[in-house]
Amino acid sequence: MQEVCYGAPNLYFIFAAMGLSNLDADAEMVYIIPRSWTFGAYFKRFRQYFLTEGKLEHIHLFVSRNKVFDKEDVLQETMIIKVRKTDIIPEEITITSSKSSRDFDNLTSLTVPYNLVVSGNDYYVYLVTEEKDIAVLKQLHKFKKTLPEIGLKMKTGLTVDFRNREILRDETEEGAIPLFYSQHIKHGEVQFPIKKENEYIVTDQKGLIQDNRNYLFVKRFTAKEEKRRLQCGIYLSNKYPQYKKISTQNKINFIDGITTEISECLVYGLYVIFNSTLYDEYYRILNGSTQVNSTEINSMPVPDLESIQEMGKKLMKNRNMSEDNCNKILEVYCG
Repeated sequence: MQEVCYGAPNLYFIFAAMGLSNLDADAEMVYIIPRSWTFGAYFKRFRQYFLTEGKLEHIHLFVSRNKVFDKEDVLQETMIIKVRKTDIIPEEITITSSKSSRDFDNLTSLTVPYNLVVSGNDYYVYLVTEEKDIAVLKQLHKFKKTLPEIGLKMKTGLTVDFRNREILRDETEEGAIPLFYSQHIKHGEVQFPIKKENEYIVTDQKGLIQDNRNYLFVKRFTAKEEKRRLQCGIYLSNKYPQYKKISTQNKINFIDGITTEISECLVYGLYVIFNSTLYDEYYRILNGSTQVNSTEINSMPVPDLESIQEMGKKLMKNRNMSEDNCNKILEVYCG
């Protein structure tokens, strides 16, 4: 099934694709399926096939991860979908949710425009559960560009530390360069050194080093109970003039310029965006996991380059790095 597979096959979605293929026109099917197919590059081909040949009519979500089908030892986050085999795009889709698989008599229900739930060339499925989620999607979908389209790209940190133990150093020495971890991201800035183990590396492997230039660092992993999913810090190269090269541990992401270096005001503008409540809520709707994936960030709608630079200049002027201040700055551009 090459038309739906990317990388290693996954029996859940191959089974779902085969089920849809075998349906008669206008027939419907209801599946219990892991939630992971709704986003990311891994399931892109599947979504393109599944949501072109069929249309979602009803989605049921579970608030709890560990109280759903627990007697069957199901470990994945699951959802129930109802799909019709048709070319006709419905106007609306029903999304219900319950705490577990034992309280279906106590549902919350929402009717959402179909083109808000299934959106974009990647056919991401936005799992909204509240009216405020609809408002978030409508606000951000006003922006028509993505990071790559304005010359920027989020990438994953280069160095897997536990696989490169021989190059790690606790203290600086000749030829050593900084290795930045998520712990270095504090209060909107990147702080270094912090007396952490293995803060330096000594290597000439090109795949593990990058130019010392301006970046926005973003944590790849956060705890489920943390208030924010997107947690970022501004890295400015002029704070570390003694280094021509640096490295990033692979549990952080970084936003870089595709062809040119990011200016200081642009880094601050990116911080405004990714430290705002709006973008944090948007990412939570898009991705229910605690991992921040560069593929999804690169597909998110963003303002144009000039607007982001203007935001950065405003933040540089008042130096208030709080979420509330970022919200106030971004709000002007979301009208």
